[in-house]
Amino acid sequence: MFTTLYRVIKYGIQDFWRNGWVSVAATATMVIVLFVFVNLLIFSVVADRAIGGLKEKIDISVYFKTVTPEDEVLKVKRSLESLSEVRTVEYTSREQALIDFKERHKDDPTITEAVAALEGNPLSASLNIKARDIKEYPVIASYLNNQNLEGLVEQVTYNQNELVLKRLTSIVGTAENIGIAIMLVLSAIAVLVTLNTITLSIHSTREEIGIMRMVGASSAFIRGPYIILGIIYGIVAAIASMVLVVPVMSFAVPYIKVLVPEMDIWVYFFQNVWRLLGYQIILGIALGSVSSIIAVRRYLKV
Repeated sequence: MFTTLYRVIKYGIQDFWRNGWVSVAATATMVIVLFVFVNLLIFSVVADRAIGGLKEKIDISVYFKTVTPEDEVLKVKRSLESLSEVRTVEYTSREQALIDFKERHKDDPTITEAVAALEGNPLSASLNIKARDIKEYPVIASYLNNQNLEGLVEQVTYNQNELVLKRLTSIVGTAENIGIAIMLVLSAIAVLVTLNTITLSIHSTREEIGIMRMVGASSAFIRGPYIILGIIYGIVAAIASMVLVVPVMSFAVPYIKVLVPEMDIWVYFFQNVWRLLGYQIILGIALGSVSSIIAVRRYLKV
């Protein structure tokens, strides 16, 4: 059994080298598919981190009128904290808001002088509300709308943040769908190219196949080298595609840093390089094997 397996693998490797440029064409097509696939995986991770970071920044900020008594603000705070959808409610008094404003603009002499010239405090108290889940913000917003706060509240900022998140989620979802569609189309092309390549290999060795069948070679022995050939295409393409990812990531790192400052894409890549390569090899072997099996069944009739 081991001798037979050795010969099947040996003949598959020989066919890979013997086909020359035809093998290069089939492998190159598969490289493109796997390259798109691994970049789609990395893009999904970056997009998830970006959206996750944005979700942490999404909140509902309620700014009260300057004439609103502090007791009324704290009463609204306590009612919000009683909601199961609310994770935290942070209260900022008018005095603290002024202190924070001065700290943010301490290096701007124009603003510092303008604030010093003020006789009173123009800033209002506010509540910063974070939900347990982003899907629960509409519930909290609806609760605020039903509390008859019209005479107390100056502004609620949730609507603007909600629009940004929805747009970003929509853009990322569309980009992922386009990437998947491209990968499926390229996968079909790779299967067709590999299938034709293996068909040419079968055609060029048809006399050898005829002799093997005459001397009683089993169907598995005849099929084996061509399946091994498809697997070799997949493995070589997987390794090549991973090599090509490195310069692309070098180019993309500055842009990813702007989009997701807290994420180091190189750290993620090197921590997951073997897992990504494994996915590539599995997909490459699957594409090559499927192509080989179709070609063998269709043209060898064994």
